[in-house]
Amino acid sequence: MKGELGFRKAERLCSKKRIEQLFAGDSRSLSAYPLRAVYRETTSEQPLQLLISVSKRRFKHAVDRNRTKRLIREAYRLNKHLLLDNLDDKHLDIAFLWISDQLSTFPIVEAKVKNLLQRIGENEKLRE
Repeated sequence: MKGELGFRKAERLCSKKRIEQLFAGDSRSLSAYPLRAVYRETTSEQPLQLLISVSKRRFKHAVDRNRTKRLIREAYRLNKHLLLDNLDDKHLDIAFLWISDQLSTFPIVEAKVKNLLQRIGENEKLRE
């Protein structure tokens, strides 16, 4: 599984209860403008589950929100190995939140996603 580049349905964070827990007080967050990552350790069977959120307040047009989510999803799909290699037996829920009012290009989004995934992996390794 660690070598897969896909982004399957099982890797998406859909449970309302788990999303509420993610945004409750016991989670940690990191920022790499224009992205913010909120994450917490969980007991799910999936090593990683991801939520991507782009606010309607940031982009009024759905086409812009969908494009931004697609860029984040693709950057995550190509670079999730950076985090999976550092997790060992831990399981995480992660939310990527877009905090900018500007559209961005794929190289910028990919660099920020890589940065956040590496920093989350380092933080989780230090917590052991």
